[in-house]
Parts: sequence; C-alpha cells; structure tokens
Amino acid sequence: MSNSPLGVVNATPMEPLRVLEEIKRLAVEQLGSLPGMLFRGVEQTLDNAVANGMAGPGHFEDLGSLRMLRQQNATLSMRFRQQLAQGFDDFRGLRVRHRGDLPLGLIEDDQLEFQLQGQRLAEAVLARYQRPLEMLRGRLTTLSAALGTTGEVNPIGPERLAAAFVETFRETEPTPSVRSLMFRQYEQDLAMLLGDFYGRVNTLLASAGYGVASPQAQPREAPRPSQPQGFVHDTVEPRERPATTGAPDPGWSGFDAPTGAPQPAAPAPAQPAQQAELREHVAQELADLRSLLQTWREGLQQQGIGPARPAAKAPAATASTATREMRIDEMLSVASMMQHEPPDAFARALAGSGRLADTIRDHLTDGARRIGLNPDQTRFSAQEEDAIDLVALLFDSLFRSHSLQDRARRLYARLVLPYVKVALSDESVFVAQDHPARKLLDAITEACEGNQATTPQDRELLDRAAAASQRIVAEYNEDMAVFELAHAELDALLSQQRRRVDLQEQRAVKATMGRERLGSARAAADSAVIDRLKGQRMTRAVADFLAEPWRHHVVQTVLREGDEPARQAEAFNLGDALLEADRLAAENRGKELADHLLALEPAIVQCLASSGLDDSAARHALAGLVHALATPDRPRNVQAPPPRAGEAEDEGAEERRVWLSGATGAGEPDGTLVELLRGLKAGDWVRLTDTQGEVVPAKVAWISPLTSRMLLVNRRGMRVLAASVDELAVLATAGRLVLGTESTAFDEAMRQVRQRLDKAVGQH
Repeated sequence: MSNSPLGVVNATPMEPLRVLEEIKRLAVEQLGSLPGMLFRGVEQTLDNAVANGMAGPGHFEDLGSLRMLRQQNATLSMRFRQQLAQGFDDFRGLRVRHRGDLPLGLIEDDQLEFQLQGQRLAEAVLARYQRPLEMLRGRLTTLSAALGTTGEVNPIGPERLAAAFVETFRETEPTPSVRSLMFRQYEQDLAMLLGDFYGRVNTLLASAGYGVASPQAQPREAPRPSQPQGFVHDTVEPRERPATTGAPDPGWSGFDAPTGAPQPAAPAPAQPAQQAELREHVAQELADLRSLLQTWREGLQQQGIGPARPAAKAPAATASTATREMRIDEMLSVASMMQHEPPDAFARALAGSGRLADTIRDHLTDGARRIGLNPDQTRFSAQEEDAIDLVALLFDSLFRSHSLQDRARRLYARLVLPYVKVALSDESVFVAQDHPARKLLDAITEACEGNQATTPQDRELLDRAAAASQRIVAEYNEDMAVFELAHAELDALLSQQRRRVDLQEQRAVKATMGRERLGSARAAADSAVIDRLKGQRMTRAVADFLAEPWRHHVVQTVLREGDEPARQAEAFNLGDALLEADRLAAENRGKELADHLLALEPAIVQCLASSGLDDSAARHALAGLVHALATPDRPRNVQAPPPRAGEAEDEGAEERRVWLSGATGAGEPDGTLVELLRGLKAGDWVRLTDTQGEVVPAKVAWISPLTSRMLLVNRRGMRVLAASVDELAVLATAGRLVLGTESTAFDEAMRQVRQRLDKAVGQH
C-alpha cells in the first residue's frame, strides 16, 4: 500500500518555486480584496448604533473617519496585496532587514494600539485554526528545505496576516472606534475565508509532494514477519509505525507523532514514562474490547446468526483445500478497490433492512473474488472480523442514538469501507480521543444531526459534510492527512454553527428564565390579592381595583424591581392602604378618608399608569374610585378571588404532560436515581426517548433558581424540555432517560457499543 501524502501521484515533488508562486497567487486572489470589504460592515455597525440609541458623542467624527478611508480604498487594497506578496519574499529570504536598517524612535499611542490589536487578532486566528496551521507549518518546512531557505515565517500565518493589516492602515489615523470596528470586521471576514483557504493550500502542498515529513527522509524499517500488523503490537518503541500504512500503530495511538506530523494541542509534551503509560492504557482497552467482541461473536454463532467462517465449515479439509487467513494488506487492497463503488447496500443496512456487518463481509468477500482470492480457500482473520464488527456496531449506534435524517444515511454509507480500512490499520481509533478519523466523524455527525435543511446555513452544512465524506472516499489511501484536512475544512464552518447554537441556547435560557420570572411574579401577585380579599367585606370598586390594576402593578414591580425589596414593599403596602381607605369609608370618617386618599394619590396614579393608562385616564379612574369610597352606605360584600393567572398560563405544563405521557405508571422512582439526577450540572448530557421512540441527546443548559427545573436543549440549542428532578426521575424509571451520555457522537456511540457487548456477554 502507498504511504504517500494526500493525493500524491508524482514520483518526485513538483518544482518548489512554482508551488510557492501558486500559493502566493491563491493568497492574493482570495485575501487581497479584504480591505475593501471592511467598510460596509463598519458602516452597518455604526448605523445600528444610531438605530438602537447607542451612538456615542463621537459618532459624526467616526463617520468622517470612515468616509476618508473609503476614499483611499484603491490605495489601501493595493498596499495590502503588496504586504501579502512581501510575506512570500520574506519566506524565500529575498528581503532581509538588519537591525541597523530599522528606524529608531518612540512609538506613538495610536500606533502602539495598532500593534496591540494586531497581536490580539493574530492570537484569535491562531486559536481558531490551530490544527490546519500545524499541518501547514510542517509542509512549509519541507518546502523551505527544498528551496534552500530557513522559511521561518509562515507567509499566510496569523502573525503575517495581522502584520499586513496593521502595515496597510497604520498611517490612515482612523478614530479609536473605527479602528476597533475595522479589526473586528477583519477578523470576521478572515473567519469566513481561512478555513477553505488553508484547506486548499494544505491540499496543494500535499498533492505537490510536500508532506509533513521531509521528502528526503529515509524509509522506515519494515515490520518483522513475526510481528502482527494492525491492532496490537508487542513493541513499545516510541516512534515506529508499520511501513505498509500511513496510519499510526496502536502503540503510537496518535499520542506520539513522528517529527513534523500534525499533533493535537497539548499543555506540555508527554514524558517517556507518560507515553509508555498511555500506550499501555490504549493496548489494555483494545485487548478488553477484542475479548468482548470474541465472546459476543461466539454467542451469535451458537445462535446461528453469526458470521459463517469457512474454517468452521470444513475442519477436516485436506492440505490442498485448507483455508488460510487473509493478510491485512490483502484486505486493505480489497477495501480500497471497493470504497469507490456506490454505497447503496450499506445505506439499506443502516436503514434497518439488514445487518451492516453481514453486508460489509459480503462486499469484501465479493471484492476478494474479483482480485483472484478464492473465498473457499481464504477467510477473515480474527483481527479483520473485529474491525468489521466494530465499524458495523459503531455506525449502527450512531443511527440509533442520534437524530440523523434520510439524507445523511447515504453520506455515512460512503464512509463504511474507509473506516473499515482505518480500523484494520489502526484500531486505536476506537479508544484514542484525538484520532483524526474519530474527530471527522464527530464533525460530520454534528453537521447532520437534527438538520432538516430548512435554512441556507443548514443546507450549506449538509453540503460541506457530504463533500467531506466524498473526499475521504476519493482520496483516502491509508494516509491520515486526508482526515485531518477534511476535518479542518468542515470544522471551520461548524465554528459558525456552534456560535449559532450557543446563541440559540442562550435565547432558550432567557426565554425560559423570563417565563419563570413572570410566572413567579404572577403567583406572588395572585397570593397577595387572595390574602387581601379572603374574608374581607369591601366595596366592589376596591375589590376590582385590587384584582386588576393593583395585581398588574405588583407583577410589574416584582419583575422590574426584583433586587429592591423596598420598592416591592411599597407596591404591597398600596393594597393594604386601599383596604384601610375602604374601612374608613365604611365608618363614615370622611375627613380621615380624604387625607388618606390625598396621601395615596401619587401611588394610585403610578399603579394605574403601570397598567398602560396615560395620566388623564389614570386620574379619571382615580376619580371613579374616590366616588365609590365617598358613599358610606354602598354595599360591601366578601368578594370571590380571581383565578390564579400564574397557573393558567404555565406554558411548560403541556410540554411536561406530553413528555410524561405513558411514563407515570412505571413505579416509584428510586431514591438513588433521584440523587443522581439532583447532581446534574449545566453542561451535562442525558439521552431522552420521546413518546414516538425517537432518541434525543439533550444537554442541561440551565437550572432554574426559582423552581429548580432543568432546561434541556438538543445539540442545535433548541429547547427540548424543562422539568423538575422528580419529573425527570419518572422518565428515567420508565427507561426513557439515560444518564452519562457523552458529549461527542463517537464517544457516545462507543459507550453504547460497550454496553451492548457487556450485556450480550453477560447473557452467555
């Protein structure tokens, strides 16, 4: 099998200067127009500030500064392109400035602010695109070696892009507000372009023969014949990998990459002892997983539903007809040949029409026949059986535990054979958290889960996920770089989706919080009205005032003045004062009543105004109340309390009723279960099953300080359910809520695979 970088078909790398010029052309073409794109976004932000009443005193000065910048648009765009091109000259070492060439002097405050904001911009871009930049750094190092230069500066890295922006606008002297808005807009525009741009440059370098390892590197020693290829290796040497594949061996597990290879960000490099401990941990997990698989498969064979293996059919075969196990390289050849074919059979198996593992075996057996391997004389090895079964169980679990639409089924079906190849060459994908193939599958599931393609953004996500799967099918040839690149490109778009999900989640939290605060305020007002009407004989006018304007005033005061007990006390005291006025009127104490009402007049007018009455209408209503109280012999009766509006308008009651439908007869919740649910925190994940049997992964987004209800949202930030611990315990007792759900799709699917194997093993 080839161990060449992504897309390499040339025997030798392309001429390095021509590759560098092509990257330069792409940079100027895709990024060169950014300065001219800034002004519209900055202007829109300034206009929004005026529309929202948030414009500062320097607004007109900001508009003037922006107008001056617009007039220099052509010059600034040309200067920015020159800065981009200059970065490539620096990379080649054509422009070397010595310390004596630099002018000395003090830096002015505005230029210093430019530098500081440029540094912050570079740090933000670096954090966002760390993985593709790590890959790009390794490939540019190989390119610079071919050019015979040091290549210390990445010509399209965050530092260079920030420096180009700073140098372009340094002398323009924009106002501080406009300068900040320009940096913010530049960062947003970069975020829309860099994911695709870095992906194209990485692909260009890889296809030109400039991988992360030097083209002149010596070939690795081939593995000893006695050493098993694939999952578990006896060696613990830190940097050896099988020479026949581009994937790391399980001992390596993605934790100790070869020099120049892209590595996941880590706080500090692992020490040799830690590396050995990690390898041992990975090997132990794989051994446990394989043991479970073997026992599970034996149980299926005893039931007559397991995979039929030729060796089991003919134990007394002669030497001429004896079967042999297929080698890993043979299996990889078969899978590589078959991965480009239509995935219809896998899609049907994922739809539930058949076992996916059997379909994979049938395809690989047919492929083996095509390349001349007689199925009657060959069989899958235990390692190959494990790879097939684990991939099948993984994909089955993904479709059982995630809301994946029909359109996504074919997308995943394309990936089945490539992931079988990954499992054959590096089984650590099932246990190593940072494996590239694992991260790509997480990203694809994040893009597809619950995606109904109802918005342009959702459709773009689906299209990008489909493109990632097609890229894997077209380009994967045991080189993990293709997974890295596909993940980097998809993740760049997903970062925007995550921001939308965060905003949606915040909206759900704020809406739920607002409804609960409103419900709490209404409940407080209802209780206050009932307490003052209960058993009290009063005029109809006072009772109506308490039940309507005063109740509404209490609700508004509790909502707006929740942190000021004194203001709330004033609102509640007004109700008591009205009862006192009615008592004075009943006792015909006219002078005291008049003084009392004069003192209450401002509070009564304010109360009426909070109900939406203007000053004239409020005073007219006050006059009606005074007229009613001025008649001592007006009838006074015990008034019936109004219905509790807080309970009548509980919007979540119907939602909880639907979710709890059919779950209340499951028995009394266990006390231990209730305590576990009570220990959930914001950010924890659970798995819900609705009344139609659909599984919904849900996250605890917020816990109400008023009612202790937990707000659960799905992976797209949409509200699923707001329920108390006791209500969630009812769902858990009915088997429709499961704790301990993992935050990523791959982790959750593997957790379910282990549970399924454990359960099956426990039954045999």
